[in-house]
This record gives sequence, C-alpha cells and structure tokens, in this order.
Amino acid sequence: MRVGIAALVLAYVLSQFYRAFLAVLSPVLAADIGATAENLASASGLWFLAFALMQIPVGEALDRIGPRLTTAGLLAMGGIGAAVFAMATGPGAINVAMVLIGMGCAPVLMAAYYIFARSFSPAVFGTLAGVVIGIGSLGNIAASLPLSLAVEAIGWRGAMWTLCIVTFVTAAAIWLLVRDPERVIHTSKGSLLDLLRMPALWPILIMMAACYAPAAGLRGLWAGPYLTDVFQADAERIGFVTLIMGLAMVAGNFAYGPLDRILGSRKWLVFGGNALAVACLLGLYAHPGGPGIMPVVLLAGVGFFGASFPMVMAHGRAFLPPHLIGRGVTLINLFGIGAAGIMQILTGRLHHALTPSATVINSAPPSTPYAALFAFYAALLTAGLVVYLLSKDRTD
Repeated sequence: MRVGIAALVLAYVLSQFYRAFLAVLSPVLAADIGATAENLASASGLWFLAFALMQIPVGEALDRIGPRLTTAGLLAMGGIGAAVFAMATGPGAINVAMVLIGMGCAPVLMAAYYIFARSFSPAVFGTLAGVVIGIGSLGNIAASLPLSLAVEAIGWRGAMWTLCIVTFVTAAAIWLLVRDPERVIHTSKGSLLDLLRMPALWPILIMMAACYAPAAGLRGLWAGPYLTDVFQADAERIGFVTLIMGLAMVAGNFAYGPLDRILGSRKWLVFGGNALAVACLLGLYAHPGGPGIMPVVLLAGVGFFGASFPMVMAHGRAFLPPHLIGRGVTLINLFGIGAAGIMQILTGRLHHALTPSATVINSAPPSTPYAALFAFYAALLTAGLVVYLLSKDRTD
C-alpha cells in the first residue's frame, strides 16, 4: 500500500509539473516555433479541458476496475504526449501534446484519493489529501527555476524527452506497485445523476470551480508573460519568481490539511483562505507594475491562500456515499480542472483583446491586460465565495 501510494504521488508530481511548465517555456517556444502567449493559453486550456473531460470515465473506472489499471494505462498516454511535445514544430503539435498529457494525468490524484477514502479513516482524509498535493507540488517547483536551468543545459526538446522517459517509468511503477482496495458491493449501482441530485454538493462544486482557477492560471501560464512584458524578466528571473509562488502553494497545501480538525470547520477555513486570496488579486489589480517585491509577494499570496483544493475536496467527500466515492471525487475534480481550462482560454482571449498589435500606437502601459486578468480572477473567486456561503459545513 505504501509503495503504491508513493508511486501515485510521484505521478502527481508529474501532473503538477505538466500543468505549470508552459510559463517557463513561453520565451523559448515563442522564439523557436512561434508560439504566442495566446497559443500557449489555448494549449494550457486544452490540457485542463482534456483532464476534466476524462474525470467522468475515470470515476467510473475507479469504481469498476480499480486505480491500478486505470492510472497506469492512462499515464502511459501522457508519456506519448510528452514525446509529441518534444518533436513539435508549431503550436498545433503543442495542442495535441497537451491534450494527450492532460488525459494521461487525469486519474492520478483521484486514484490516490480513492484509496484514501476506501482504506483510511474519514477524519484524516483532508490531511492526507493536503499531504499528497503538498508533495506533488514539488512538480510545480520543478517547473520553475530547475526547468529553466535544464532548458539552458540540454534545450527544451531534451528536457521534454527526459520527461517522456520519466512518465513511462512512473506508469510502469504504478502497474507493478499499486494495490486496489476491496470492491464495495452495493445493491444499487448508483450513477453520476445520483450525485448531481444532492443539493449539498452544488455549492461545493461551484466553489471548487472558482477557487482552483486563479492560482493554477497565474502559476501555470500568466506569470511568465506578465513578468516578461511588465518587468522585462529573463528566463532565470521568471524561474525564480515562479519557484517562490510554487513554494507558497506547497506551504498552503500543507497548512490547509490539518486546520479543519484544529478549527472544527471546513467551510469557514475554505472561505477565509480564499477571501485572503481575493485580497491579493485585488492588490495585483491595483498595482500590476508595483515596485520592488510587491508583485512577487502578492503572487505568492495567491498561491498560498488559493491552495484550498484538498480542503474543498474533503468537504465534498464528506457527503459522498461509499459506493460512489470514485465518481464523486472525480466529479468534484471535474469542476475544478474543467473551470480552470475554460478560464485559461477566456483569459487568453481577454489578454489578446487588450494587447495592441505591433502596428498600433497605444499609450496604455504594458501592465493593462494583466490588470484585467487579475480583476477577472478576483471577480470569479468572489462569485464562488458568495455561492459557497450557502454550503452546509461538515467535518468527519
């Protein structure tokens, strides 16, 4: 059980890497294959959407055939996607690669959560969920300064071929080491519709859709173009700032994990943390070209306070019947990842609409499109908090 979970955590490190690495590669991909910020926003959005659309069949597969076969088979597809990326000669190939990688990463975290929900006490689910994401966020860190150094040493294609090999090896380790929990025998089959008919889940689903997108979008994509356009940052500086944001997200995941037991509430922990994330986004909106380390501190604040994913998942898991655990956790995940993908595409279009072409004389500062992105994310998260006020608190 322990070595199997360790293999799943390693796979989740890769999943976190793949959702965040485009921010660091944006300058070199623009120079080598002509991929613009909008192209990469679409590619990142396709990763999230492919990941999200796979959640329904993944949930069914977890309940019916177990996490071992589900995860190993799909992660191997992610390895194929990494190979396609390494051979890309234009934005179209990047899109195909990101779809394959998104599909491959889709079952990883949910497989671990499925095992936790079936094999461990419900009281520690939130803590275990936070630990997995906290450790997995090392992939977020690897997709910052370490990736920029690797690109300098072996090139971006060499880095992607290395990741391709690591992904296939990890899939093989899951095949060999993961053990499926005992199946739940239930008189009624149950379905996704049974979950959607539960009123208690809906405010949590909406909150998941709102809370994950800002930190994921800024860290995974927009930090790179923002730092380049507004502060003329080079790849090393982008790697350093995204490293700080990644470390903040790791710390946030570990901090959220045990706090529900300390505070005796999941709802108000999630609400308070995300309200502080809104404050950081509004600070970035008000001062997008702020002096000194202010933008870095505020980006780190979004990462830290926005790391509520495992606690929102734990809140929703508390309402799930045992025979629908797999489909339940993947449904909650679908709302988070799917919304993040849609927001990547929408913010890409927003950025494009507010960025003047090279032939247009415009007096607006380069921070203008990024201020709009920060305002957009703040509004999204605020709307989620309003709906989340209707949720029912529940701890195990």
